[in-house]
Amino acid sequence: MKLITEMTESVQFITEDKEGKKNYHIEGVFMQSGVKNRNGRIYPSNTLAKEVDRYSDVYVKNQRAMGELGHPDGPTVNLERVSHIITGLDQDGDNINGKAKILDTPYGKIVKNLMDEGAKLGVSSRGMGSIKQLDNGINEVQEDFMLAAVDIVADPSAPNAFVNGIMEGKEWVWDNGIVKEVHISEYQKEIERTSRRNLEKKTISLFSDFISKL
Repeated sequence: MKLITEMTESVQFITEDKEGKKNYHIEGVFMQSGVKNRNGRIYPSNTLAKEVDRYSDVYVKNQRAMGELGHPDGPTVNLERVSHIITGLDQDGDNINGKAKILDTPYGKIVKNLMDEGAKLGVSSRGMGSIKQLDNGINEVQEDFMLAAVDIVADPSAPNAFVNGIMEGKEWVWDNGIVKEVHISEYQKEIERTSRRNLEKKTISLFSDFISKL
């Protein structure tokens, strides 16, 4: 078995105001079966449907379906990095539609601030399973697939949205009551120097540093 991750960008990040309090949610297509995804893999409908039913019964219904901000290197959910919890997961044809609530955890607060700044985010499923290569070159996920989590991940445009959002205010970074724009420029330079491979982790790190200074 190997770690399998799949990115989905066709989800909505929604902010609702109820009784003066903002509630943040994600909803949309979390996974798909029967079609080749951009990683060259395909999930048979029966395989995914069976696993989604199991995950819903064991995790979603018992409020244990937590996800992280960013992808870890393994299938385990790290509680200190949890940013959201899945509240619904249903099959609609070949689509697995989901809904999740953004939590008021340290990493959940980062997601909320990214949303407020207009950052584009996506979700990515994370699971374990075997893969079989078919004659047409497609990798088919096998029946032993187990869904571990659905995480929130950065879209390549997210760092720019982050930088542009905080540049608009100018007066952001706290330094004895005085805000210094030089720190914002340093963030921008670090992002520009970061490789695409490490962009997501660098963005989260810089945003955490930014929030800690408010």
